[in-house]
Amino acid sequence: MRGVLVAAAMVAAAAQGAHAADMPEFGALRGAVVDTPPGVVNWQGFYVGGQAAYGTSDMDFSNATSDITARMLVNTSIENEGGVSSWPVLGKTSSHGQGWGGFAGYNAQWDDVVLGIEANYLHGNFGGAQTGSMSRFFSTTNGYTNSVLYQANAAINVKDMGSARLRAGWAFGSFLPYAFGGVALGQADIIRSATVSGTQVNASAAPGFTNVPFYSTGSQVQNNHFIYGYSAGLGMDMMLYRGLFLRAEWEYQKFAAPINTAVSTVRGGIGYKF
Repeated sequence: MRGVLVAAAMVAAAAQGAHAADMPEFGALRGAVVDTPPGVVNWQGFYVGGQAAYGTSDMDFSNATSDITARMLVNTSIENEGGVSSWPVLGKTSSHGQGWGGFAGYNAQWDDVVLGIEANYLHGNFGGAQTGSMSRFFSTTNGYTNSVLYQANAAINVKDMGSARLRAGWAFGSFLPYAFGGVALGQADIIRSATVSGTQVNASAAPGFTNVPFYSTGSQVQNNHFIYGYSAGLGMDMMLYRGLFLRAEWEYQKFAAPINTAVSTVRGGIGYKF
């Protein structure tokens, strides 16, 4: 009986040793993936995706044509004393637009914390136009009474825009909410024009100069003009299956341009993490 027990113990020990030999080492298993808490998705690695967007362009045209007008009227009494180029001919306006594009980036992950860098791009039509005019009567020190009409037109169309971002997120379950900030870049078509016309009247002037009409116009067209600024926003990535994820996002981009422009978009996208 004792011999049978010894033999059974030896067989059990051999079987346990064979099972242990078939199992990978725990250290090797942990080293193969990011050290994420149980139930948290591994977001570390490169990713790419596509997106569509809908948004609002907020434009301030107030000073859009002041530099053109000032150059037209340089060294004239109506500019030096009337300050025509600073008249509030145009104002603020908003319009809606849409676009599509893509994104690519890299995430690094420490437990729940995800930090990354991303390049984001949209092609579409974001911008608007405005037309305005203003007329005034005023006298200048040369004895003339001036009747001046200032007409202005301005338009901007941001057709390509992107951002280079730094991201910070917090992973829980299959979700990754994040915030980001970075540099905004773009290309825009910008058109600006101004016309100043009217009459100068001085009853005491020499014959032929008592009633002097004037007309001056100028414009500037900038196609594919490079614009830049800053970008900030919030978003959420949701892992679906084996690297495939959905994205919902809001981004605000402020551009330094001849026409003061900001574009705010909401976006939906789909991506894949390698």
